Amino acid sequence: MDVFDVVVVGSGAAGLAVALNLPSTLKVAVLSKANLTEANTYYAQGGLASVLSHHDSMDSHINDTLRAGAGLCHADVVAQIVKQGPKVIHWLQAQGVEFTVEDANAEQPHLTQEGGHSHRRVWHVADATGVAISKMLVEKARQADNIHWFEGFLAVDLIMAQPSLGDPSLGDLSLGAASRKGEPSRVAGIYVFDVQAQCVKTFRADHVVLATGGASKAYLYTSNPDVATGDGVAMAWRAGCRVVNMEFNQFHPTCLYHPKAPCFLITEAMRGEGARLLGADLQPFMHKYDERLELAPRDIVARAIDHEMKSLGLESVWLDISHRPADFVKGHFPMLYQKLQVLGLDITKEPIPVVPAAHYTCGGVLTDVNGRTDVLGLYAVGETACTGLHGANRMASNSLLECLALGFSAAQDIGLRPLRKGHEDALPEWDDSQVTDSDEDVVISHNWHELRQFMWDYVGIVRTDKRLQRAHNRIKLLKSEIAGYYSNYKINVGLLELRNLVLVSELIIRSAMLRKESRGLHYSLDYPKTLPAAQDTVLTPD
Repeated sequence: MDVFDVVVVGSGAAGLAVALNLPSTLKVAVLSKANLTEANTYYAQGGLASVLSHHDSMDSHINDTLRAGAGLCHADVVAQIVKQGPKVIHWLQAQGVEFTVEDANAEQPHLTQEGGHSHRRVWHVADATGVAISKMLVEKARQADNIHWFEGFLAVDLIMAQPSLGDPSLGDLSLGAASRKGEPSRVAGIYVFDVQAQCVKTFRADHVVLATGGASKAYLYTSNPDVATGDGVAMAWRAGCRVVNMEFNQFHPTCLYHPKAPCFLITEAMRGEGARLLGADLQPFMHKYDERLELAPRDIVARAIDHEMKSLGLESVWLDISHRPADFVKGHFPMLYQKLQVLGLDITKEPIPVVPAAHYTCGGVLTDVNGRTDVLGLYAVGETACTGLHGANRMASNSLLECLALGFSAAQDIGLRPLRKGHEDALPEWDDSQVTDSDEDVVISHNWHELRQFMWDYVGIVRTDKRLQRAHNRIKLLKSEIAGYYSNYKINVGLLELRNLVLVSELIIRSAMLRKESRGLHYSLDYPKTLPAAQDTVLTPD
C-alpha cells in the first residue's frame, strides 16, 4: 500500500493547479491514465477569458457569463471566479507562459473575442494555448520534490471510511448529502489500475482530488481525447456524491469533417477573427438564427448548423476565413494552418468542412467554490465538477479560467485541513481471486460503439421524449450486461472506461428526462419553451 497526503486523479490544468499550489510539506501523488499531457487542456486552442483591459469590465464578463448560462448560473460563483481572472493570468505569466502580443515589439496582449463575449478578453498563445499551459504545468510539477508521478495509472474506485464525529479533520458538513442520512463518510484512499503491470494497487490518502475531465466520449463524434470517459463523475457517484445538470452537454459547433482524419476542434477564435459559416451554395446562414451571427453562444450556433445539415441533407457546413489576408491567418492560426495543410486544405484559400461534436460536460459532481463534494476529504475540480459557473451553457474560454481558479481554491482549502494522525489502519487490498481472464473482449468494443451511437442518435443536440426513452431502455440493458462482465472477469482499461461511461450516460439520460423545457444546451422538440423559473437538476445516489 502506498501512502500519500493527497492523491490528484488527472494531469490537466485543474489537477496540476491543485498539486502545484498545495503546501510543499504534503506528499502528493498525481495519476494520469495516459501520458501527462493527454488531457482536454492540451487540446484547448482558444484561450482563457480574463478582464485586465480598461476597455472591458468585470461586470461585463459576469453579465456575459450569466446570459450564456440561460438563467442557471449561480451569480455568486460567477462573480467569485471571474474576479480571479487577473490572478490566474499573472500566475501563468509568472510560471513562464508567454501570451500572444499585438506585435513583436509590444507588451500589449493580443486579446481575441469568442462567442457570447461582448469584448475582446480571451488571452491566448496563438492557437495553441492549451499546449503552452499544459507543458508548463507538467514541467513545473516535475520539478516539485513533493509531487510523485504515476503515468499509465487508471483510478478504479474510491475507498471509503466511516469516521467518528470526533475526528477533527471533518471540517464543516455544509455540503454533505451523506451526512444528512446520519452516516457521515469520508474518503480513505483509492484503488488504481497499473496499466503496465496489469494489476490493481491501493493508495491511502487523506484527500483525493478528482480532476479527470468530462464525459464527451459518450458521443460518437467528439473533439475530446480518448481519456474523456467520465471517470471522476462515475467514481464520485458510486461513493455517494450528488451530481447536477448532467443534461447540459456542449456540442462545439465547428469540428473538422474529413474522411481521412479524426474529428478535431476548429477553434472558436477563428470566428472571433471574422470567419463565416457557409451552408448550401457556400452562402452565409447565421443571420437566419441570431443577430450576433457567428459570435452567438455555442448552443445557438450548434443548433443552427444541425438544422441546416438536416433540413438540406448536408454532410457538413463550411467555415471560411479565406477573405482575411493570408499572413494574418497563418500568424494567428499557425498550428491549425499546418495541420490542415497536411490533409490538403489551405485555409487561406478555401473553407473548412465542419460539423458539431460533443465538446464539454457542463454538469458534474456537485461542489462548492473550493471543490468540496458531499464526501469528506473528496474534491472535484475542472470539468469533473459543477460549481454553478456555467449554468445551462458554458461560455467560451471560461473553462480554463475555472480550472485554475478552482484549483487554487481547492489547494488552499486542503492546506487548511488537519492530517488524520492516528488513522493509519491498513486498507483492504484489491481482491480478484474470484474472477478469470476474459476471452470475450470483443464484447467491450461492441458495447462501446453501441453506447456512443445511441447517445448520438437519441441524446444529442435536439432531443424528444421518445428518443430519450429509447436511450433509457438501451442503457439499462447495457449497464446490466457490463455489470455482469465486471463481476466475472479481470479488469482492463477498456472495461473500466466503459463501466464509467455507461454510468455517466445513464445520469445524462435521467437528467434530460427530468427537464421539461428547453434551456441552454438542452433543446427538446416536445418542450420548446423555457420555463419562468430556472432550477438545477440534482440527482442523489440511492
